[in-house]
Amino acid sequence: MSTSTAEIDSDDLLSESEYRDRLRELPPSAKLVAKVLEGDAPLSQGQLAEESLLPDRTVRYALNRLEDADLVGSRYSFKDARKQVYYLNT
Repeated sequence: MSTSTAEIDSDDLLSESEYRDRLRELPPSAKLVAKVLEGDAPLSQGQLAEESLLPDRTVRYALNRLEDADLVGSRYSFKDARKQVYYLNT
């Protein structure tokens, strides 16, 4: 997980087709978490669990899979530095 507080670098962003190709190979839970992040990002893991109605453990698994595919990035929350928030790399 990236822990940088820097702004999202436009060079790290994926094209729409590349994003969809990578997402296609992931499990349904990862697709649902990505869909939630499309609408409301950045979100913490707890917020993602609440919005997606998935268990915390499943959200963690989905975020790990999305991160392995370089589809999700994270940074510390500006509101609470103890928490990570997640966003899509698109």
